[in-house]
Amino acid sequence: MHPWRLLSIPLLVGLFVALPVYWAYPDDLSFWRATGIVLGWAGSGLLLASLLLMLREVRLASWLGGIERMTGWHHWTGLAGYLLLLLQPLALAAAAWIESSPLAWQLLSPFAQNWPVWAGWAALLFLMGGLCTTFASRLRYPLWRWLHGLLGMGVLVGCVHVLLLGIDAGAVFAILAALLMLVWRLIRVDAGAAAKPYVVQSVRRVAEAMVEITLAPLVRGMPAEAGQFVLVAFFWGPRYRGCGEYHPFTISAIDKDQQFRIGVKALGDCTRRMQALEPGVEARVQGPFGNFLLERPAKPQLWVAGGIGITPFLACLRNARVEHATRLLYLYRSEADAAFRDELETLAATNASFSLEARATGDAIPDLAAILPGADELAGHECYLCGPPGLLDAVGHVLQSRGVPAAQIHFERFDFR
Repeated sequence: MHPWRLLSIPLLVGLFVALPVYWAYPDDLSFWRATGIVLGWAGSGLLLASLLLMLREVRLASWLGGIERMTGWHHWTGLAGYLLLLLQPLALAAAAWIESSPLAWQLLSPFAQNWPVWAGWAALLFLMGGLCTTFASRLRYPLWRWLHGLLGMGVLVGCVHVLLLGIDAGAVFAILAALLMLVWRLIRVDAGAAAKPYVVQSVRRVAEAMVEITLAPLVRGMPAEAGQFVLVAFFWGPRYRGCGEYHPFTISAIDKDQQFRIGVKALGDCTRRMQALEPGVEARVQGPFGNFLLERPAKPQLWVAGGIGITPFLACLRNARVEHATRLLYLYRSEADAAFRDELETLAATNASFSLEARATGDAIPDLAAILPGADELAGHECYLCGPPGLLDAVGHVLQSRGVPAAQIHFERFDFR
């Protein structure tokens, strides 16, 4: 990744924190009271940055290094902002403690306050409810989405808290910025205003619980490249009733007339329903996103795919012959899950630069130490990994233990929400 992209989000977050702190920096106040004010504005800036990082816009994602990176920073800036805001009343109570301990307790107790302070406590509770989704990734998606929406409510109520305290200029600006980003996300992303209309052209079963779907644009298509991913929501067809939720899918092939294909594996309620998709079903597509495999250097390469993680590698192989020595290790649970294996074997047989090793591993992570190449074989290789998070972490650990620098290990995973 280009250095300016690596620095883009830290610089952006720093700007969101520095500007309100600089504007509201207190003069001639006690240490603890000044600390409380700084914590409040720094936390508010982090939360506004978190709202910006939840916007799934193609150009914004390209500037900031991709949606997965944005989502990670979105989670941690939101958590850091909440913690700073949680420390703010403690710092203010410490300032009051110098005068008297009952005054400090009165400042912390929500039962002995007024509307401005009640609004502050309500904002913290909303934020707490929303942030629990950061650590509860196994929640059902509708519940997760509802709880995550409490973050936006917490930010807005927090801005009202500041407004009720009489800090008009800063609060009004924060409320307008938060509202703009929340409405933008709601309309452009969640409601699909930024999505393009497509229709299901064909559906082909490629494994026991996986289908490959061809999508055709109803108007002008999008300029996607092999291996990128899109967010797709399926709606209603002649007999199919879609869930209408946007899910990420890797483009497995780009066909003529701006049609493209995606692989869908049954991993949840919505994707299980997609196994029954039929031609004619309406879809809306956001993207494309990601640059995984798009800027590969002219070096020998190791590709490791786990399950549905085979799709970006397949897209590249379908798009063009590999010119440099490339070894693909394809891991799947059982023979019934070996999607596209016959096609991959044909590609390996017709391209001397490409070799395939396909293995059924069962439900557990296999003995990667025995499967992966040794340190001598990995020298000078770029390694690209795509699959379940647990497998990717384990593969990355083995590769680094065998001398592969972290900068030469590239990931693609879709465990973001």
